[in-house]
Parts: sequence; C-alpha cells; structure tokens
Amino acid sequence: MIYKCYDPELGREIARELLKIKAIKLSPEKPFTWASGWKSPIYCDNRLSLSYPKLRDRIKHAFKSLIETEYKGAEAIAGVATAGIPQGALVADLLGLPFIYVRSRTKSHGLTNQIEGKTKKGQKIVVLEDLVSTGGSSLAAVEAIRHAKMEVLGMISIFTYGFPLSRYNFEKSEVDLVYLSEYSLLLSTAISTGLIKPELLDTLNSWRDNPSEWGKHSA
Repeated sequence: MIYKCYDPELGREIARELLKIKAIKLSPEKPFTWASGWKSPIYCDNRLSLSYPKLRDRIKHAFKSLIETEYKGAEAIAGVATAGIPQGALVADLLGLPFIYVRSRTKSHGLTNQIEGKTKKGQKIVVLEDLVSTGGSSLAAVEAIRHAKMEVLGMISIFTYGFPLSRYNFEKSEVDLVYLSEYSLLLSTAISTGLIKPELLDTLNSWRDNPSEWGKHSA
C-alpha cells in the first residue's frame, strides 16, 4: 500500500499557491469548526483553485504526470462528488481518458445511480479527490466503484491533512493514496513565508496528530 507525496518540491509550490489565493487558511488562535464538530486551525477549499487559470493548469498537469508515473494502466478517471468532479474531468480530458463520477449516495429518483457515466466491468480506475481528511467519504467512493466490478488502481488528491486515522483507513481498505501536497509541507511553507509564527508549530502539529482531542481542548 502506497501513501505518499508525489513530489515534495512540487508540493511546496502548490501549498504556497493555495495559501496565496486563500484556498487554505491557517488560524490556530481562532480555530474553525468543521461539520463534524471538530475544532480546526486550518480551513481548506481547493475548489477556489479552479478560479485561477495558472494554478488550475499547474494542478491539472501535475495530476497528469502523477498518473503517467504511478498508474500507467489507468483506463478511466473517477471524480469524487462534488469537488473531485471538475478536477477529475480536467485531468481525464488532458489524458484522453473516459471520466465518471461517484455520488456520496445513490439518487432517490430516476435510475438511482451512484456512479454517473459509462462504466465497464474490469475497467482500471484512478479515483481523484480534491481533499482527504479521515478518508471516510473518499473510501466510500472506492467501495462503490469496486461494487460495480471495476478495479481501483489508487486514489490521488490535491491535499491531505495526513491524519494517522487516514493512513489507517487507507491501509485497511488496501487503497493507495498519492497526493500533490500535504499538511507538513504547508506548515513549513507558511513559516518560511511568514504567514505563521514558528512558536505555533507545536500546537499545529498536535492538531494533525490527534484532531478530535485538540478540538475538545480548544472548545
């Protein structure tokens, strides 16, 4: 099982750009609250990158290079709804591959599809996600694809927090994760550019190591 950053130097560049456009915001002293109720020193909305053509193009070509290096046998790209859909479609177009996307659940009307697009049993799929946190919703998409009798080669993402729980979940599900950037690279970039003070590094790292407990302490 692979769980790694594709290219750390590239990861720093992408982290720098995401911070620059405020797709990622760091606020350890005034934490954000996630839908789960967790308190978090970081807010990440990579969808904002789609509004910046140069960064959008950089991410698209980085994914193309990643897939051609790590998953040469890919026969289709699957985007995870909703944020993985536009990114996945861009990459599939660049690679000249079919594109499908996976809903969080089956539709309650019509054909009640969970997977949209033309599928084929045995098809080799690379799943694209914009952000991986614990991996729960991302891996649910993988299970839907596997249930449809397709083969998941691995998952790729723009960013991951690198939670220990995430790594455990991907190992348990026997799914690769290769990402463009991640939390540790983000922190080093934020410090080097003066966006955060070095003395805040300990609390920022403690959040990543145990986010649910950090949230309780901060509440």
